[in-house]
Amino acid sequence: MRILVANVNTTASMTDSIAVSARAVAAPGTEIVGLTPRFGADSCEGNFESYLAAIAVMDAVTSYPEPFDAVIQAGYGEHGREGLQELLDVPVVDITEAAASTAMFLGHKYSVVTTLDRTVPLIEDRLKLAGLEARCASVRASGMAVLELEEEPERAVEAIISQAMAAVSQDKAEVIVLGCGGMAGLDEQIRQRAGVPVVDGVASAVTIAESLVRMGLSTSKVRTYAAPRPKTVVGWPLNKQAVPAPL
Repeated sequence: MRILVANVNTTASMTDSIAVSARAVAAPGTEIVGLTPRFGADSCEGNFESYLAAIAVMDAVTSYPEPFDAVIQAGYGEHGREGLQELLDVPVVDITEAAASTAMFLGHKYSVVTTLDRTVPLIEDRLKLAGLEARCASVRASGMAVLELEEEPERAVEAIISQAMAAVSQDKAEVIVLGCGGMAGLDEQIRQRAGVPVVDGVASAVTIAESLVRMGLSTSKVRTYAAPRPKTVVGWPLNKQAVPAPL
């Protein structure tokens, strides 16, 4: 089984870290391939960058030259999962939905700890769109920018732990969700300090994707995520062989 894990930003070192975390939970025989978009922002922290990333991830995935069995979109709260589901006939798993749905198996309410405060509304909207907001106690910002997770890892961990503990004590969260792909691999450190289950979206997405592939399940194509209709599209950056003719 081959799973593509697509970073939503162009920072290759973050792609590598995400792929390492994905491989740590992947079953024997699962190949994890990390993809870095060829264009876009070096971090995603707002709507402009998120929409740009949606196109960039679709481009990266449809340009991948070898067969694959599933795709993971490794950006918390980012746009684009729906487009991938239209373009592909394999399972597509977004780490936002994977993490939140996993958290609901572990406690009554979960809280998300993310990066900057400006990303909180984006995450709240994505959870609401996915029907996952009813069990969300809060979405809290650590105040750390995405790239600072790599540049200042010790300060980042402390900031995340501080908000996680506040979510448990003040918001009555029983599970913490890490709200950024760049936080992959930090779950154990935070769990030890916060004293509650901590869900890493990348790890959750890998196990969900593997399960869907093993069960032979993929996206329904009868209505919402049917393949795009053939149209004339001007300036479309995607690999033209991967989208409907006559482009």
